[in-house]
Amino acid sequence: MVLQEAKDKIYMTKSETQKPVSIAPGCCSAGNPIVNLSSETIALRPRPWIKDKMTTSIGEVPVVHTHLSFSDIIGIWKARWGFGRMHFRIEPGLYAVGQPTENSPVFVSANYKMSFDRLRSQLGRIDGWILVLDTKGINVWCAAGKGTFGTEELIARIKITGLDKLVSHRRIILPQLGAPGVSAHEVKDRSDFRVIYGPVRAADIAAFIQGGMKAAPEMRRVRFNFRDRLVLTPNDLIANLRYFLPAAVVLFLLAGLGPDFFSADRLIKDGMTNLILILTAYISGTLLPILLLPWLPGKSFSAKGAWCGLITVALLGWFLVKNPSHMPDLPSLVAWFIIFPTVGSFISMNFTGSSTYTSLSGVVKEMQVALPLQIGASVIALILLIVGIFV
Repeated sequence: MVLQEAKDKIYMTKSETQKPVSIAPGCCSAGNPIVNLSSETIALRPRPWIKDKMTTSIGEVPVVHTHLSFSDIIGIWKARWGFGRMHFRIEPGLYAVGQPTENSPVFVSANYKMSFDRLRSQLGRIDGWILVLDTKGINVWCAAGKGTFGTEELIARIKITGLDKLVSHRRIILPQLGAPGVSAHEVKDRSDFRVIYGPVRAADIAAFIQGGMKAAPEMRRVRFNFRDRLVLTPNDLIANLRYFLPAAVVLFLLAGLGPDFFSADRLIKDGMTNLILILTAYISGTLLPILLLPWLPGKSFSAKGAWCGLITVALLGWFLVKNPSHMPDLPSLVAWFIIFPTVGSFISMNFTGSSTYTSLSGVVKEMQVALPLQIGASVIALILLIVGIFV
């Protein structure tokens, strides 16, 4: 259970609990076109990013803005911080940008709204179609690994929307990071559409189209640089609170225990020390991997995170040497020297599923090794802290 929960958390951010409703192709409401939806319920919220609708051979298709509004930017900001993340999705189906025709390119995206927004914001000078797959609100990379941005969904969405009746060509442009989930030859055999993989980043789409749908080597290069890591930080800080807060409460209350059973003075004095230490472990375990990741030893992210904890431990040791009056008892000292690398290792595993460095099998393999070690280290540290109470 622990392994599966952590796997869902780290690789897919969270599990999904809601899916969109089923509406027949071409259905629309007054002034607010409806695209093809899947089988369960999603609230049809106002969609200011839809500016118009156009009549086509397969019915009315929503036309979307190619600039991001203030509400779009706020929505992205909230999703980055983990607020409403699992509801930040749009209805799957077919959309239009500009004034597309039967010869216009077809781009494929996930129904995670941030993925959709990144794509449409780069199509300002392009007339085209956007085919949105039902990825249950998960971004392209993670959905491809999970299978929701996959062959079956792509083929089904082509048929549901009637794309073959809308365009005269048989080409669809998929984001390169969606490749792990899609079998291009099977799509061709079963739908007659040829898959063309676009660039890694949406910012290169215009150049990709101008270059005859051929990607330059730089467009194929996957990066995981400082900025890519930095944007993950807010969500990591919020998402890991469900582990940090209970741990902080336990460590705070534990400080009040002693040979005389419980002391309020000790709770305040030592409890605040414990809170400061666990907060330091939490923040350093989140921020140091962002800063130091390319230079940290080891191949796995969990190992790199452990090194970040050891760096913090070294600084803590230096502080205690300089301030021996703050030196705790030996069992507690050893416990904290275990806690810091463990916290760093656990938090850094978020990168395992957030980067393109590892495959799904690599994610599972790393977690099967790292999680038992992290759990074991946490238990040992807790025992040492309890022992230190009675020393």
